[in-house]
Amino acid sequence: MSQETEDKNIPDLEQQKEEFRENLATADVSGERKWVYVRKPHGKFTKYRDIVSAFLLIILFIFPFVKINGNPIFLFDILNRQFYIFGAYFSPSDFYLFGIGLVTTTVFIIVFTVTYGRIFCGWICPQTIFMEHVFRKIEFLIDGDRNMQIRLDKQEWNGQKIKKRILKWSIFLIVSLLICAVLFSYVLGTDEILKIFKEGISKNVTVFIVYIIFTTLFYFVFAWFREQACTFVCPYGRLQGVLIDKDTINIAYDFVRGEGTAGRASWRKNEDRKALGKGDCIDCKQCVEVCPTGIDIRNGSQLECVNCTACIDACDMVMTRMKMPTGLIRYASENMIEKRTDFKFTPRLIAYTIALLVLTSVCISLLFIRSSVETKFLKIVGTQFTIEEQLIVDEYQFIFSNKTTEKKKLNVKILKPNHASITLVGYGTQFIIQPKQTLKGTATIKIPQSDLIKTKEEVIIGIFDENGKKVDEYKTNFIGPSKIRF
Repeated sequence: MSQETEDKNIPDLEQQKEEFRENLATADVSGERKWVYVRKPHGKFTKYRDIVSAFLLIILFIFPFVKINGNPIFLFDILNRQFYIFGAYFSPSDFYLFGIGLVTTTVFIIVFTVTYGRIFCGWICPQTIFMEHVFRKIEFLIDGDRNMQIRLDKQEWNGQKIKKRILKWSIFLIVSLLICAVLFSYVLGTDEILKIFKEGISKNVTVFIVYIIFTTLFYFVFAWFREQACTFVCPYGRLQGVLIDKDTINIAYDFVRGEGTAGRASWRKNEDRKALGKGDCIDCKQCVEVCPTGIDIRNGSQLECVNCTACIDACDMVMTRMKMPTGLIRYASENMIEKRTDFKFTPRLIAYTIALLVLTSVCISLLFIRSSVETKFLKIVGTQFTIEEQLIVDEYQFIFSNKTTEKKKLNVKILKPNHASITLVGYGTQFIIQPKQTLKGTATIKIPQSDLIKTKEEVIIGIFDENGKKVDEYKTNFIGPSKIRF
């Protein structure tokens, strides 16, 4: 055989290495769905994730019933345009906080992903928590582990299969109904949810229709769609490709150690793998079988990977059994693997972490430093000042918004200029504003001629509660003549 012919028969290793990127792990060449049968993972990371998921699920189910000062801890009532965050009431006038929060969240996601990869997806994402720690565990309990599930799917429809399918699907439906009811309680409130269920379908047809639609959606996602939601629907996985770099911490396969110089190979007893140049990876495919998205982590970073750590635990168990060092698959950056360095907080990691903490602190602070009463004094368009007994008088429209769920008794006075006065038409200087109420009316501001030096004078109006504590202030301009002659 000629050298040219021999060269043509040599496979293009680089091309083979990248072939996986042209195909989905959950679809065959014809595009038909390949069902992912997951082996039940075991190990320290799985235990940690179970604890984190249990904690988050408990919070999810308990929070709707928790109240702070009589207010729900979290409520997002879009229909009635009222929101509660940590028991504090927010109205549509606080929409600017939503904008700030949205920008902060976007920056947070970018910085967090650049630094720590998709840790959020594996540990905190609701899709992962519900799928892997609720629905998947139910499936393991009823259908068994991976091999039993494969056999059950392939066997004919008999009494055992029908019984298991009905049982699993029924429990999935009940769990979907329960989850949807809990999520609805964050929008309508637990009291309203209980009232709706007591009144029945006839009096709340629309609510029940929406409830059934969302329950069906939950059931569809977790009973059938599953990992496809992360691959096809979630935009975060797509963002990963443009946000991560060689310093990003991800779940990674140590290809230097795993492949060696001769590549990965099956385990053979009493074999000196190092002498033969073989890597530590024995090609057992345990990392593939425990992956909830069906990928092979050894192919490198992939958009389907949700950083769930199942492959770490599976590989560590095999390495321990083979009496090899663990960590063949671990949290690491590409540079850490290539340069053979251990994880450490580099100046870059520290700087990004500090930036994340600052962003989070600023966003949370804005929720609590806002005034409980929002005040506005707007010059009435088309009006001009008048002169009354050496006083310059002008009219303003006032707007007071009570951002709490408590009745407020307030009084208003001018802080600057010193001898200026204000009167709310119909109220004087004191008024009562009900919870969540917006009060509007007309106010007159009077400034002595001697204090009005400039045509445009800054006026500062203070709002005080019944104990004399200032709750808000507003700055406006008083337009008067530059020079007054009597």
